[in-house]
Amino acid sequence: MTAMIRILIADDHGIFREGLKQVIAGTANMTVAGEAADGLEVLGKIREHDYDLVILDISLPGRSGLEILAEVKALRPKLPILVLSMYPEEQYAMRALKSGASGYLTKGSSFQELVEALQKIAMGKKYVSAAMAEVLASRLASDTGRPPHERLSDREFQVMRMIATGATPKRIADELMVGIKTINTYRVRILQKMEMKCNADLTRYAIEHRLM
Repeated sequence: MTAMIRILIADDHGIFREGLKQVIAGTANMTVAGEAADGLEVLGKIREHDYDLVILDISLPGRSGLEILAEVKALRPKLPILVLSMYPEEQYAMRALKSGASGYLTKGSSFQELVEALQKIAMGKKYVSAAMAEVLASRLASDTGRPPHERLSDREFQVMRMIATGATPKRIADELMVGIKTINTYRVRILQKMEMKCNADLTRYAIEHRLM
């Protein structure tokens, strides 16, 4: 690869973006061509400019990074996206890949692994860690034992995690910018899909499956 890879960094932490820029600046065929601090800014940048790759954080202000991921793929279906998140792979990697991400990496990964992931994705390939590759292989071999939380939509999963932390419906509604009735509807659906009876069941499940 000799052409310069133009990268958009989407993360709401300025210091972290600066760190990424330094890593990318030390890679011969890559350059940071844009930055975004929230979902709306990401979509605006994608509409206005051409990028070869996007580094996307899941935790963006206002809207879930998974929602932004889906919208970016709708705007630019062939644009490779590396999801770089503080959340462990078992929480979000599968959802990100299903939503169109080309790879998933945690923020605790080494700089070398980040560069390797970016290079691989820029070549049109997928990137996951060795541990996640084993999980994917086992899922392909058999769909039995699929955990209940994978029955949830991305927004339901987001609400479930917030309920499990003890957040009130009002707090969740305010953070997601929806009505309290909408959150209560989500809660009912979540309990039905996961075959549980109350919030305590969700909290216990989230702790056991390391979703918090």
